[in-house]
Order: sequence, then C-alpha cells, then structure tokens
Amino acid sequence: MWLPAIFLVVGVALGLLTDITIPDQYSDYLSIAILASLDTLFGGVRAHLDQTFDPKILVSGFSFNIGLAVLLTFIGVKLGIDLYLAAVFAFGVRLFQNIAIIRRYLFLQKKTKKHDI
Repeated sequence: MWLPAIFLVVGVALGLLTDITIPDQYSDYLSIAILASLDTLFGGVRAHLDQTFDPKILVSGFSFNIGLAVLLTFIGVKLGIDLYLAAVFAFGVRLFQNIAIIRRYLFLQKKTKKHDI
C-alpha cells in the first residue's frame, strides 16, 4: 500500500524539479487526466481497505475514466463549450467521497486499536 504513495511523492518531486511546461491548448486535457487518475488512485485505496481490490478493475476503470474524460473534453473543445466540466464535477465528487470514506476507515481503525489496548 505504501508503494503507490512513494511513487506519487517521487513523481511530484520530479515534476517540481523539472522545467517542463504544458502548452495552454492541452491544459484542459491534462487537468482532466490528473483528476481521473487521482479518482482511480483513491478508489483503489478505498477498495483495498474494503478488501475488494481487483487490479483488473483498477486498470480498466482508469482506462475508461481517462478515455471518457478526454472524449468529453475533445467534444467540448470542438463545440466551443466547457463540456469537460461535467467530468470535473463527477470525478471531484467521487474523489471527495473516497477520501471521506478512507478517512473514516482510518479513524475507526485507530479508535478500535485504542480500545483493544
């Protein structure tokens, strides 16, 4: 469970230490891809804590989420509307729900450990 967190920290550190810039025309695509990947990451952590984790579901969910989000963004750009905001809203809601469930699980786990002592 710690391995993804370690690589997340390494990736963020590498991103901050390099001088790579993303063109403005791709900023919508990158933002939605990052949000979809965070949603998948926290969904995987939640599934691990619920003991229902399946790597196939994680990979397929990640691929489907990214594909759908990029498709919505592409269609929105072609139509001249911010259609990607629908995906931002959906991923944002799920992301906060997963974080809340993970937080509750960790607090309950810590609380039960105190009672066991």
